[in-house]
Amino acid sequence: MHKIRDWLFIGKYRDSMSLPLLNSYTIGAMLHLAEDVRHDDIEILYLPIDDGVPIKQDTLKRGIDFIVEQKTQGKIVMSACGAGISRSTSFAMGALMQVEGLDLWAAYEAVLEHHPDAFPLAPLVMSLGDYFDQPVGKEEASEKTLLMHVDRKRRG
Repeated sequence: MHKIRDWLFIGKYRDSMSLPLLNSYTIGAMLHLAEDVRHDDIEILYLPIDDGVPIKQDTLKRGIDFIVEQKTQGKIVMSACGAGISRSTSFAMGALMQVEGLDLWAAYEAVLEHHPDAFPLAPLVMSLGDYFDQPVGKEEASEKTLLMHVDRKRRG
């Protein structure tokens, strides 16, 4: 599990199943993109998203709005998917873009700072760019995420 902001975490399926782990970080809400996980006292929105395929704009809106709404209510939110690397990163980036006004690449850098394995696949980055009116082509999305990912890994 990776703390991106005081109010935002990224996790994987295994993290989302561990109630003691979630409670230790006082997770109050979870956007889950891989499985319909349920826990008492944690607000959960399940949006089944396939990795590596474009995300529909209304689905992005639902997920990002959920994260922002839960943050507004004072809850700590976790964005979770199978591996906690691509889909969950994409929605966390979207929340940062909406809440903090970051552009696409600044949002990715903000995530990488705390989650060096974060690596959203090109179709997800492209969907996010389109949603925020910051369109990127597939080649740019693939190359820039890879370069930023490798650079962050080198810097540790």
